[in-house]
Amino acid sequence: MTDSSSVPAARRRRSWSALLWVVPAFGMYGVFVLFPMLQSVQYSFYDWDGIGPATPAGLDNWKAIFTQPELLQAVVHAFVLVVFYTVLPVGLGLVAASFIRELRPGAFSTTARVVLFVPQVLPLVAAGIAWTWMYSSDGLVNQVLRAVGLDQYTRAWLGDLAFALPAVGVIGVWVMLGFCTVLLLAGIGKIDPALYEAARLEGAGRVGEFFAVTLPGLRRELVVCTTFTIIAALASFDVVQVATQGGPGYQTMVPGVQIYRLTFLQQHVGQASALAVFLAVVVLVVIWPIQRLGREK
Repeated sequence: MTDSSSVPAARRRRSWSALLWVVPAFGMYGVFVLFPMLQSVQYSFYDWDGIGPATPAGLDNWKAIFTQPELLQAVVHAFVLVVFYTVLPVGLGLVAASFIRELRPGAFSTTARVVLFVPQVLPLVAAGIAWTWMYSSDGLVNQVLRAVGLDQYTRAWLGDLAFALPAVGVIGVWVMLGFCTVLLLAGIGKIDPALYEAARLEGAGRVGEFFAVTLPGLRRELVVCTTFTIIAALASFDVVQVATQGGPGYQTMVPGVQIYRLTFLQQHVGQASALAVFLAVVVLVVIWPIQRLGREK
């Protein structure tokens, strides 16, 4: 018969054994994530060029975020991109997933999934370069407009003050749509078909089924899509840096590119740190209520 006093000891040994497996990963996370984060918070209160001695700046770096138009404008642009990175991909992804669900399994259904998901597996730098070519004066977008007789709407899209930011946003829609569609399609596959049959017996049409069965059944998937895409929008860097570098002027400037420029081009490490910490706080504030909504009641 097993001694009852040995059971707690065995549990403690298993706990310590599990902890030993976690410690290396946590150590790496602390060195490469937590420690730099704490350093960024510290640097945000100093005026430092990254080389010479740092001088205390108090709250000046933080005040500049709300008083310097170019810094505040970058934050505003990030929230504009949320519409393109989140609202449109999630909305269109719901429509696309509902449509693909109705298709019979076969070559067309498989091809549709692959075509939609391909942009997600491409590097963002490659996507930015490809769309830069397509947005050029002689690129595919303007060629299509000329072909259908809309020559008056052709322009250098990424160089136009009014259309540069929406043009960058369209790249975000293209990249995020496949991820949202495939995830939502997987979520639809987990919904009990009996719920759809019950909805039809109650007289619900396609739209009624969508709102009564599909949408409630995709709550967790919608939370994942929304969380992922919002973070991608607020922390966007690759596409903007490759396509416009924040131009023309500051029309497509976003916090990620602004932080890069402040750090490596202007040597304002303290200001860049303040903006980076502020961006991290904004992301947490925006994501927290979404995660709360996704929890089981």
